[in-house]
Amino acid sequence: MISTSFWSLLGPALEFAQMEYRLSFIPPMIGFILGMILLRGLDVLIPHLHLASSPQEQEGLRMSLKQGILIFLAITIHNIPEGLAIGVSYGSVMGSKTQLSSAYNLSFGIGLQNIPEGIALSLALVNSGISKAKSFLLGFLSALVEPIFAILGFGIVSLFRSLLPYVLSLAAGAMIFVTIEELLPSAQRYGNSDLTSLGFSVGFLIMMVLDTYFG
Repeated sequence: MISTSFWSLLGPALEFAQMEYRLSFIPPMIGFILGMILLRGLDVLIPHLHLASSPQEQEGLRMSLKQGILIFLAITIHNIPEGLAIGVSYGSVMGSKTQLSSAYNLSFGIGLQNIPEGIALSLALVNSGISKAKSFLLGFLSALVEPIFAILGFGIVSLFRSLLPYVLSLAAGAMIFVTIEELLPSAQRYGNSDLTSLGFSVGFLIMMVLDTYFG
């Protein structure tokens, strides 16, 4: 997600800003900050529990919900920037084959990481006492926010082209916030920091190759 944020979102945001603004770094900077604020706001307001956390570490507003539902909400939160990123990436194409390839690669990378994520969520729901059928349904529903926010992001940048560098960098800021605040700390909790670092590095390089070579 961090690699995608750099190569598929922040890079194009800077390119588009250079066409319209003398201080081209300002729109991406503003969008990036707004993206982090958006996800931080969701993090504070929505009750949720990360996969590697104990029930006592519930975040957001305190509500009496099953552990499985809290995990479901956590996964749903960080699917929001992923959907937004895909939408604005396709919305930024404007007939450019390079941008279209970048959007394809972004979709592929996010779709690929959604497979183990969905499996982990469904297993966590089953382990929390929720039936297999309901766990499958909730796993499906958690991913449903992605196409919804993809359509939203696509619509915004299609109708308001001047907002393109802001929205691209907003999606990047939101994705980087999720990675730093949730995914990396959760991975570290499983006790093998070296393997976590290796996995991060390999994932970053794969997305870099996809976006710079095949794009």
